[in-house]
Amino acid sequence: MAALSRASRIRNPALFICDIQEKFRGIYEFPKLISTTSKMLRAASNLQMPVYITTQNRAKLGNTVSELQPHLVGPHIRADIDKTLFSMITPEIEAKLPSDLDVIIVGIETHICVTQTTLDLLARGHRVYILADGVSSMNPEERGIALSRLRDAGAIVTSSESVLFEILRDANHEQFRAVSGLVKETKEDTKGALGAFSKI
Repeated sequence: MAALSRASRIRNPALFICDIQEKFRGIYEFPKLISTTSKMLRAASNLQMPVYITTQNRAKLGNTVSELQPHLVGPHIRADIDKTLFSMITPEIEAKLPSDLDVIIVGIETHICVTQTTLDLLARGHRVYILADGVSSMNPEERGIALSRLRDAGAIVTSSESVLFEILRDANHEQFRAVSGLVKETKEDTKGALGAFSKI
């Protein structure tokens, strides 16, 4: 696959939900991570955007958290895979992953599973968008170090609201009302998440 320009617009988005599990509730600003992820999952449903979900060793660390479970149904959910690899790019995910997807990532931990997933996606020629208001680590200082490294590696670090409006492109989009309404509904949660997470 030809190298993709980081300056290009998002074109064929998919959402990756990385290891947002019950045993990780002690992660830095976990409730804000949940609010951003919930918003993205609701938008993905409206937009019928493919969603890929992983858990890390589910038997020990628990399922994807209960707050997100209502949003993990529908034909746009392409995979819900348990793994031991730190990267989400398991053989099962790779088999379901079209080569032309631009991947949006939320989840934990920024410096471990999010980092390794991003590096594997970039190596396979995907453009990767990491939502600064949607990734966290146990130690908050790890986030900035990881995001700087991933930006240098070729990932795009952006925000949930920015990427949603980039996907819409036009106020005439058939899902504009639904997604812009969701953005308005969650504006205080988004403001809180950006306040906590934008210092990178």
